[in-house]
Amino acid sequence: MNFLDNPMKVDATTDIIYIMCPMHLLTIEEQVKEIKVGQTVSILTDYDGALEDIPAWCAKTGNEFLGLYEEEDHYEFYIRKIRES
Repeated sequence: MNFLDNPMKVDATTDIIYIMCPMHLLTIEEQVKEIKVGQTVSILTDYDGALEDIPAWCAKTGNEFLGLYEEEDHYEFYIRKIRES
């Protein structure tokens, strides 16, 4: 797991705090479809299952998991879109 020391600059942000499986992955999929190849999205979530789910989703879909930044009450995951889905 790639924990970052500071938040990253991104092209889009999706807040899925209080959303759990499987809806969090469906929401991420929709957000990634809306950005361009090469752009980065941050995903805000407090769901601990996302620690495994989001990197696995990136590997499955061919998007790049850049890492995550841990805030006091949530995580911020970073994904770069690698190809059109």
